[in-house]
Amino acid sequence: MKSLISVSVCLLLAVTVVAQRPHPCKSPPLMVGGVTVMYPKGQVFAAERFSYDAFGERIRVRAGGVEHNKTFHVDLLMLFREEVMYEISHRNRTCQKKPLKAPFQALEIPHDATLQAQVIIGSSSGPGQGLLVNNWMGKLPAKAGDYFLTYTEFGCIPITNLYHTTGNGYFLESFWDIVIGIEDPQEFFPPDFCDTSAPMDDKDTVTDFFEALLSTAN
Repeated sequence: MKSLISVSVCLLLAVTVVAQRPHPCKSPPLMVGGVTVMYPKGQVFAAERFSYDAFGERIRVRAGGVEHNKTFHVDLLMLFREEVMYEISHRNRTCQKKPLKAPFQALEIPHDATLQAQVIIGSSSGPGQGLLVNNWMGKLPAKAGDYFLTYTEFGCIPITNLYHTTGNGYFLESFWDIVIGIEDPQEFFPPDFCDTSAPMDDKDTVTDFFEALLSTAN
């Protein structure tokens, strides 16, 4: 009887340990919030607001930043399924339409990611003083490079995404003030002054999500 109890306790502990081990996760499919992005080679891109729709594979970014002491502002609408990207200027009421051939950049932990550690950001000394997160790492599939991702244990909310590629160096995203859901669905439609039927020049084709953001600051 004692042996049976001991075996049962051991099995229970084993199941508990396995259940507690973090697994790769997907963030909520609809989110809005802020993100600050640091580019390589001294480029800094501060996104004041982004809207993310994983269902429709759509991203809207309104941002401002500084490159070599020169400020810039950009409003990007990326429609990955339609393979179209709009660079929008409300001030000038202009809209540049470009072919978008880049894969959709989902906010998630890849299934083959390796868990580095589960840590607390801040302090565990008292309630509300820390945030439980998981650190992940792995190889980028489409190019020579690596990723290092930090997401919350509960909710799978992105905290930081660090990418390193041979061509572009380091690319760091820091997220804040995330709200689950979409406040304004019109975010994913070009404004009325955009000519959605305008032809696109293949020479302007965007093939990489990161390079699309980098090119707007030049």
